[in-house]
Amino acid sequence: MTTTDSPPASVAPVRRRRSSGDTERGFSRTFRWIATGSGALILATLAAVALFLIVRAWPAMTASPAELADSVARYPDDTSFFAYVGPLVFGTLLAALLALLIATPVAMGIALFISHYAPRRLAQVLAYLVDLLAAIPSVVYGLWGFTVLTPALVPVWTWLGDYVGWFPLFAGDASTTGRVLATVSVVLAVMILPIITAVSREVFLQTPKLHEEAALALGATRWEMVRTAVLPFGQSGVISAAMLGLGRALGETMAVLMILSPGFLYSFHILSAAQQQTIAAYIALDFPEASGLAVNALIATGLALFVITLAVNMAARAIVARRKEFSGAN
Repeated sequence: MTTTDSPPASVAPVRRRRSSGDTERGFSRTFRWIATGSGALILATLAAVALFLIVRAWPAMTASPAELADSVARYPDDTSFFAYVGPLVFGTLLAALLALLIATPVAMGIALFISHYAPRRLAQVLAYLVDLLAAIPSVVYGLWGFTVLTPALVPVWTWLGDYVGWFPLFAGDASTTGRVLATVSVVLAVMILPIITAVSREVFLQTPKLHEEAALALGATRWEMVRTAVLPFGQSGVISAAMLGLGRALGETMAVLMILSPGFLYSFHILSAAQQQTIAAYIALDFPEASGLAVNALIATGLALFVITLAVNMAARAIVARRKEFSGAN
């Protein structure tokens, strides 16, 4: 008796379910490409800005002094372009460094008070107010500096000129208008104060509690604990905060433009009018009326400011990298 084999039943394909591990690996690859693309975009943007500045600044950098004198307002005769930019670079650096010297100690004091001295509720309110100061537009600082601070500081600058005039920064005749680099430096210090304070505060709060408790257990006072544990731990962070503030001070425009009486001199007399000028304020002042080679000259001064800012940030990164070995786990 023969039997006929029945055809085999069709077997449904088995669908493989994706495991959670596959999903996580997919998300990891996607995030890696997004992060890589973001980093490449930053570098490409920086390179594009640098290329634009170099290309547009090159005609002014290679032009003869006679051509520049015919096209650029307030250009001194028979001087090279670099001699023309020099006083602007000097004024920019002087104003920013003075602002940094004023703001950094005050910012560190405020940050230490918020992080280690103030009660919790008061610390929260002060931290909120400091962050709010960073959001105020620069034109508001300029209006405040011009209408309120400038007249109030005139007696102070006069007293410094009369009694501390032997010091180079306070030498010369103090201006009766107050529109001098010293006033600009105070306004810039107020503007960068929230940035330095906010970053320093977060760095001080990261100090390991074991370090603080160990110092107090050994009989240290609150200040000795701060000096031996908190400040060494946060030193690199404070440097980074100061460099962030310096970057804003270097590029500030409106506040300087509204307050300073400009000049084109290599002068340390910060109490006298018509002595210094900054690059950003000079560009903002002359750009609306510039044309032709004068535009290229202004872009060339912007290139100088770009190089200064880049050099400052590279120096700050080098300083921080030298101190990165210190860690709270050590």
